[in-house]
Amino acid sequence: MNVMALNCGSSSVKYKLFDLERNEVLARGLAERIGLPGSRITHAFGQEKETIFDVPLPGHQKALECIFQLLTEGNSPASVKMSEIKAVGHRVVHGGESFRKPVAVDDRVLLLLEECNKFAPLHNPYNLMGIKACRALLPNALQVAVFDTAFHHTIPDYAYMYAVPYEYYEKYRLRKYGFHGTSHQYVSQRAAEILGRKKEDLKMITCHLGNGASLCAVKGGVSLDTTMGFTPLAGVVMSTRCGDVDPAIVLFMAERDNLAPADVLEILNKRSGVFGISGLSGDFRDLEEAAGKGHPRASLALKM
Repeated sequence: MNVMALNCGSSSVKYKLFDLERNEVLARGLAERIGLPGSRITHAFGQEKETIFDVPLPGHQKALECIFQLLTEGNSPASVKMSEIKAVGHRVVHGGESFRKPVAVDDRVLLLLEECNKFAPLHNPYNLMGIKACRALLPNALQVAVFDTAFHHTIPDYAYMYAVPYEYYEKYRLRKYGFHGTSHQYVSQRAAEILGRKKEDLKMITCHLGNGASLCAVKGGVSLDTTMGFTPLAGVVMSTRCGDVDPAIVLFMAERDNLAPADVLEILNKRSGVFGISGLSGDFRDLEEAAGKGHPRASLALKM
């Protein structure tokens, strides 16, 4: 059975095609700079060397059409037929309180997913684009949504509630949701396997460290708390995201520089973190190199 894993971001699509019966990766790739100049797809079958295809990708629909064309019409003997792809698993960032486990996508689920866009407007709409495009391209394949928030639904109420008037939770479901759940769940299970222990007997801290970063307290194989909150902006200092700050800073920035709320969010999401501190880069390799040459703000960013 061939199953595709898909991660649609704002300007990229990551994908892998698996043969579950043989436990093999049939193909893998990345479509990037979607909607931007210089778009391209990096693609490879199996263990073959990656090939870069420079191709205009004005939107996610076109990107996915090109990806499936590479999978099904290439010269490689590893090419597959569209009908052989039986299911697609979609990474969806936010499932709100509606989704606590992976779910097969139908029209009702799509409507509920649309409602979750308000929780993650920078992520969920693009995840939905991928689902809708695959439903059109693979009408007979099962589409499954897998949620980054789902693993954290075991967090107790005293850990996920914010100390703001309770009515904001009742009206808007304002609470900690947590993210990177698929990663934390896998890492905790894999760690138990490597240790030769039952996950039910372990307490551990799992770390998802990348452009976005979060930590999770896992006990008995379930999430008890995590650093990210209502959005992926909270928690530890990240590449371009600020992590935890005094909430009054948001109002201070808006008032002093006459900024709209969206402008402040743009700053906190894309111009902060180690990038904002260093003024150089959000890539730790660049910061380590600069710090080694005596750059004081690179050193400060690394220490933070």
